[in-house]
Amino acid sequence: MNALGGFLRARREAITPAEVGLPTGARRRTPGLRRAELAALAGVGVVYLTRLERGRHPHPSAQVIGALADALRLSSHERVHLHRLVKAGGGTTCAGATAPRPVRPTVLALLDRLEPSPAFVTDARGDVLARTAGFRWLAAPTGLLDVERPNLARYVFGDVRARTAFPDWERVADERAAALRAAADLGDG
Repeated sequence: MNALGGFLRARREAITPAEVGLPTGARRRTPGLRRAELAALAGVGVVYLTRLERGRHPHPSAQVIGALADALRLSSHERVHLHRLVKAGGGTTCAGATAPRPVRPTVLALLDRLEPSPAFVTDARGDVLARTAGFRWLAAPTGLLDVERPNLARYVFGDVRARTAFPDWERVADERAAALRAAADLGDG
């Protein structure tokens, strides 16, 4: 399933008909709203909504996205996520192992100004792209910087020293997993 369609379906299934002023009815085969109910609330066709959920139309207009967000009663964070999924083309593709993009000179200048404080820059996949000497001093003993291209996810999940470096390893692992899922959904992973 594509990320955009999965998100729309999950949000549709999470809302009860009563929450949007529709009768609940005794027999419902699906949790939450039916496609036809959401389509009517958003003012779009059922076939169109089905195509969106199945990833066959990954670039809906801003008006359609706004209408769906209103009908689904999305929070501001969920709306931003929905727009990112659309911008990423529905999140159906996942980039291969590509070289990290270069860090902008303004970001490098900011890191220079932060010296000797520990600071670093990563991309969506967790590749450490740039760092201060203070971060190197702090992170080197943990083993994170032992490889040519340090990556937070690879370190957290693939290096036993990470459990010592992060006393709250389970929370850090959850955050890294969520970041990887988001990067993949947005076509950055």
